[in-house]
Parts: sequence; structure tokens; C-alpha cells
Amino acid sequence: MTESEFLALAESTLDAIEAAAERVVDEDDLDLECSRRGNVLEIELAGNGGKVIINSQAPMQEMWVAARSGGFHYRRQDAQWIDTRNGSELYQSLSTILSLQAGQPVLLSPD
Repeated sequence: MTESEFLALAESTLDAIEAAAERVVDEDDLDLECSRRGNVLEIELAGNGGKVIINSQAPMQEMWVAARSGGFHYRRQDAQWIDTRNGSELYQSLSTILSLQAGQPVLLSPD
């Protein structure tokens, strides 16, 4: 994948994650806020939920996630972002991470 192809894919991925988080706010009444600066998306959970930060890393062609539970790297594989260490899919992982930090079930989906 070329750098420009990666950047376009990363941009659309961040857009999709932000839209999915906003759907969760509307459907599940979860109190969170998204803010975006360039290739960095911050999801801030109300109260003491803290933040989850998702950003693209063009040199590595990866998406990175920083959360209370640690840092995670995702590489594109078979049309999905897959964790380079444990093989989990990005949206599945974000759902787990956000659920733990929010103290309630959160399900993010790309649709």
C-alpha cells in the first residue's frame, strides 16, 4: 500500500470510529466526547473514564490506540485492522477498552 493509500484509509477509519462513537452516545446514552486534530482522535469518557486516543502512524502503516489498559498497534490485514500482538480486530478491541473505562457495555461497529 502506498503512503497516500494508507493516509486515505487511515482518515476514513478515524471518521468511521468517530461516527460509531457518536452512534453509541445517541443509542446507549453514554456520556463521551470525541475530538479530532489531524490524524489523532480522542474519545473522552465522562467522569473518571479518562481518554482513549487513536491515531495513524504513516511510517509504520499502522493505527495506534492508547488507553488505560495499554498501547496497541493495528496493521491492515484482509480488509481489517488487526492487533500486531494478539490478533484482535480494532473495533472489537475498542469496544472492550471503552467498556472497561466506561464501566458499562459499549459496542462500536463500523456500520
